[in-house]
Amino acid sequence: MDKKDQSRRSWTWQWFWDNKFVSALLVVLLVLIIIFMLQKVDFIFQPLFSLFSAVGAPIIVAGLFYYLMNPMVDWLEERHHVNRVLTITGQFIGLILLIVLAVIAVIPWLQNQIYSLIQHWPEYWRGISNWIDALMKNNDFKMVNEWLKKNDKMIDQTLKSLTTGGTFHVSSVFGTMSSVVITIVTFPLILFYLLKDGHQLPDFIVKFLPKRMQGSMHETITEINMQMSNYIRGQISVAVAVAIMFAIGFTVVGLPYGWLLAIAAGFLNLIPFLGSFLAMIPAVIVAIFISPMMLVKILIVFSVEQFLEGKVVSPKLLGDSLKIHPVTVVVILLSAGNMFGFLGVLFGIPGYAVLKVLVSKLYQWWQSASSLYEDEDESSKKAIQLKPNSK
Repeated sequence: MDKKDQSRRSWTWQWFWDNKFVSALLVVLLVLIIIFMLQKVDFIFQPLFSLFSAVGAPIIVAGLFYYLMNPMVDWLEERHHVNRVLTITGQFIGLILLIVLAVIAVIPWLQNQIYSLIQHWPEYWRGISNWIDALMKNNDFKMVNEWLKKNDKMIDQTLKSLTTGGTFHVSSVFGTMSSVVITIVTFPLILFYLLKDGHQLPDFIVKFLPKRMQGSMHETITEINMQMSNYIRGQISVAVAVAIMFAIGFTVVGLPYGWLLAIAAGFLNLIPFLGSFLAMIPAVIVAIFISPMMLVKILIVFSVEQFLEGKVVSPKLLGDSLKIHPVTVVVILLSAGNMFGFLGVLFGIPGYAVLKVLVSKLYQWWQSASSLYEDEDESSKKAIQLKPNSK
């Protein structure tokens, strides 16, 4: 009976417990069970979601300003031993002066530009209508006209549903405005303490973990912080450089509303990979209804800007800090935009960078702890040691 039990155990050990494929399937099964159970008890996390919806926007805004302002605070403290609070106070005073200058000078100018664009919009609209009418009268668009006539009711219902949805969204304007006001009031306080004590945050977090995990966790937090810092500073710097290049180019060719369109292009450039193409649309629309020559000039400006951005600006300011393939960027933007809207498009890439660091560290830990990635000699030695004694 002992030999039979021993052979039965050896067979079970060899084909089930010591089988790498079966072990991997068990791990996948456990992960799926955990995900399924988390979906069933999602009500437990509802208070956390409510808390994040209340304080999420001020924390995100404060985090963006933190990555922009913290390098100067660290540099002055390390190189010249300047007190952090003193540097932070000086930065806040400079930020307030910039805001006052924007309110006094920039905002009235933007209002005039927007008002002028609205005044000339009927002229652009008539040009668009005439151009569409000319296209529709063309014989090549007969099928389009027939389709529009057949589906007139469906189009009318769709427009009505869109109008109803728009009315619903307008009713929530006051809620949005109150959230914006709360964010503006609270984020400076969060930013101050982030700049003052943020460098101590990794040490504060890891001290709650076991001793053997503190080193790896501190390394992970440091790497995430480095990735986010490089990306945010680089992306904002590239956006400012793009806005300046477009402003100079539009001014040289004499495009109306050039500075306004350049500022819009800078904001749109915060969307990775797709921002440049989105920034091209409003300038091209304005150029089309001025003259064909203006359209050619605008296309030349875009070509020069793309060359300078791709060959000079982005490599110097952004570099390859994230090392993400362009196809991966497009997939992230499409999926994050579909799930979370504009915020998903804006924060999809940095969110992916954080997730990439966490998954890679978890994979490295699993690779070192699991026997699936050991050499055959090491695994056979362990198997011999774990076999039951034949005596």
